[in-house]
Amino acid sequence: MIRALYTSATGMNAQETNIDVIANNLANVNTTGFKKGRAEFQDLMYQYTVEPGAPTSQSTQNPSGVQVGLGVRTAAVQKVFAQGDLTSTSNQLDVAVEGDGFFQIQKPDGTTAYTRTGSFQLDSAGNVVTAEGFPLTPGVTVPSDALAITIGQDGTVSVRQPGSPTPANVGQITGVRFANNAGLRAIGKNLYEETGSSGPPIGGTFGENGFGTLSQGFLESSNVSVVEQVVSMITAQRAYEANSKGIQTSDDMLSQAINLKR
Repeated sequence: MIRALYTSATGMNAQETNIDVIANNLANVNTTGFKKGRAEFQDLMYQYTVEPGAPTSQSTQNPSGVQVGLGVRTAAVQKVFAQGDLTSTSNQLDVAVEGDGFFQIQKPDGTTAYTRTGSFQLDSAGNVVTAEGFPLTPGVTVPSDALAITIGQDGTVSVRQPGSPTPANVGQITGVRFANNAGLRAIGKNLYEETGSSGPPIGGTFGENGFGTLSQGFLESSNVSVVEQVVSMITAQRAYEANSKGIQTSDDMLSQAINLKR
């Protein structure tokens, strides 16, 4: 009975983490380029009262043994990099990646981060930057007299200027891929960092060698399904209640055992 108390407690802790992940998904349902998280669980070690295969006679053996589990733990909270829906914005600096690939962003400390969020803007010098003011790398600078900006599916950036009959090429938005996107470290601000689990970044041109294409005037929505998350929340809540009931039942059984003498 004591064992059941601790086992049920691990279940409550696991479902608490599950609810935390679901709540974060729902909080970011309107965050551009957000990728939902998914909690994954593992059972804990087992106590073997009777080993599987233990002999029951000279010619027979126990087929399954007696294996009593000791609960559950959170094994991982994995980011799911499924494609989000593309939403039209008609903003010439909004760019969505349709397929695999990340934009490269230079942080203030000089290191590189990666994002799927393509809601870019121009700073005072005409550099293409994120909402936080972090520039694209390699950098792209738009002339101050540009009348229109065109971003091709391969990331080519060109502008139309007064008195010029043809657009002028001002830069190229290049992308990176990773062997394991789920291994990236989420650092907030819609940014990710490379880790040993993600593998090194593989640079390339959008639209080539497995990279997705760019869509100007679109943004990638969050891949969170509100209905799916609400159903998951209800399931997690019921599992939490069931585990709390297990603790209550174990406590009642202990109480009855203590009061047998009465």
